[in-house]
This record gives sequence, C-alpha cells and structure tokens, in this order.
Amino acid sequence: MGFSFQLQATCRHTKARVGVFHTPHGILETPRFMPVGTLANVKTVTPEHLKATGAQMILANTYHLHLQPGEDIVAAAGGLHRFMGWDGPILTDSGGFQVFSLSEMRTITEEGVTFRSPRDGQIIHFTPERSMQIQNALGADVIMAFDECPPYPASREEVQAATDRTLRWLERCFAAHQRTDQALFPIVQGGTYLDLRAAAAQAIAQMDAHGYAIGGVSVGEPPELIEKIVKATTPMLPAHKPRYLMGVGTYREMVQAIASGIDMFDCVIPTRLARHGCALVGGDRWNVKNNRFRRDFTPLDAACDCYTCRTFTRAYISHLLHARELLAFTLLSIHNIHELIRFTQRIRESILSDRFVEEFGPWLQPEPTATVT
Repeated sequence: MGFSFQLQATCRHTKARVGVFHTPHGILETPRFMPVGTLANVKTVTPEHLKATGAQMILANTYHLHLQPGEDIVAAAGGLHRFMGWDGPILTDSGGFQVFSLSEMRTITEEGVTFRSPRDGQIIHFTPERSMQIQNALGADVIMAFDECPPYPASREEVQAATDRTLRWLERCFAAHQRTDQALFPIVQGGTYLDLRAAAAQAIAQMDAHGYAIGGVSVGEPPELIEKIVKATTPMLPAHKPRYLMGVGTYREMVQAIASGIDMFDCVIPTRLARHGCALVGGDRWNVKNNRFRRDFTPLDAACDCYTCRTFTRAYISHLLHARELLAFTLLSIHNIHELIRFTQRIRESILSDRFVEEFGPWLQPEPTATVT
C-alpha cells in the first residue's frame, strides 16, 4: 500500500531509463504520459475509455476542485477515486500554476496568494497549508507542493524571489501534510536561470520525498530553452525516485526530457486539440474538418489500435465535426490520448531493447541555439 520506485533498465548512451512507480492505487510504468482531468474528469472521456487508452495515472487540479464542487464534497464522496469512478493512481497539482495564470487578479506575499475567483468574484486566500489541507481532503495518491511559478520573461531578481519563496513554502507544505498514503512531490523552480535551477534542485534533493518535479517550463519560453533547463536540472534530482516534468506533452519535448532522465509527463494537448477538431497522427496535427477527409473512409491512423481507429473512419469523424456532434470530441480525445501514451510506451520498449537512440535519434537532435543565463 506504500510508495516505491524500481528502475528496470537504463540507456547506455543517454540518461533515459525505464521504471515502475508503485502507489496505493496501482502502478505507473515509466516513462509515461498522464492525461489531465482538471475537474475530476478527462474532458469528454469516461474512465472506461481512459483504461482502454492505456492510461495508468491521471491528474486533477486542487484550485479548480476547490472552487467547484469543493473539497468537502469530494471527501464526503469517499475521495477523488470514488467521486470520479477511477480506481487507478491520481495526482493533484497544488493550484500554484493556476494562481500564476491569474496574474491580473492576485497578490503574492510571504504568507500565500490572495486572488479573486474568476467563477464568482469571491476573495480566496491560498497558502501552502491550505493547499495541503485541500489535497489531503481530495485524497490523490500524489500531491504537489504549493509553489510560485514565475512568468517568462522575468528578471533575475523576480525569479530569485519566487524560487526562494517556493523553497520556504515547501518546508511549510511538508509540515502541514497529514497523510502517509499520499506522496508529496517538491517542485524545482528557477525560470531560465540555470544557476537558480541548480540551487533549487540541490536543496530539494536533500528532502526525503517519494518523487520530484520540475515546474515553471512551458510558460512561454521557446522549446530550446525548455530542453536546456531540463537537461541541466534533471540529473541533479535523486536517481532512485521518479522525476516528473510538469505541463509537457509534445513528442520532441518528451523524447528530449526522457533522454535527460525524466519519467512522468502531463499535458492538456490531446483533449484540447480534440475540441478543436484535430487529431495527432504520426507526430503531426491534422485538422479533421478539412475537406480532404469528407470522403476518406480509412481510419485516422491504420497503425493505431485505439477504439476510434478500430471502429470509425475519417469521413465519419469529419461529418460529426461539421454537424457539431459532441461524439466527435470524444472519439478524437480517445485517439489523441492513446497516441501520446502509445508514443511513451514505444520509447519505454526501445530503452528495454537498447534501441532508444537508434529509434528516436532524430528527435534528439538539438534545436537552434538559444541563450540561457
């Protein structure tokens, strides 16, 4: 019923690795993409659909669930697993990133963050202790420390202040965390300043956590900066614990991060693209509303074995989109989630067979140079 991480294989040429993260509600085979279910549901997809895509761990969000329906209701239902009908592992974000996105509506102090709810205008105060209380009530397997996510671009002074405050808040999170059946992951911040990232990673690595995360990427910086940050920071985190890169889910970024030793990923990309009528096929994004699909009676991807590709044609999904039928979003979400999970499964298998660089070498080529301070 506890937590453990077992390494099964490592790449001879990179820092890529294969492992199994054990949680009270099951395992996560790494490296692995994790679908995002912000409000205790992965948009348009049922838990049964999710299982069929190969999903193992999914995400929910502390900030959004606090606003609606409230952690008291989730707790009264028996916790997130029972509330949303998902019996596998769940991770909850702390709400830090969502508070960051409310930059015009919030005030940050040493105590915490005060903001106006975009839902009803209510004044809400989030502190490290409050985030822990809410996440303890929600009952996810993995919970995240409350952090301050600096924007991009930001001055060194601004990023230094946010990074230092995140570390002080982390101590308060550990002190407030009350449940032994939930793993608390610290988060490395530091913006694009590699020395600040290094200092934060070294400080966090001294803490006896069940896993560690890198946050504050994919907040507007170019991909080549993300690559440099992850490559420099990941090896500083304990190798015998899972490493989680927050908010990243593109093919190239995942391959680059896995080569640096990252194990876990999440992103809203698959369901967001689906709601815009787009399918992920072979690394490309297809707009299935385009006229070329209206008489195309082949699967989205003949090499894909997801429910959508086994059952329906491009023409049918195109028809649903043009008719504004909600089923289109479900079918595209199923395929897109399955595609990203299948991609990380292929990477996992390539590491196990010692073919990671051979099979994914093109994704490992560096982007054009960018300045990192």
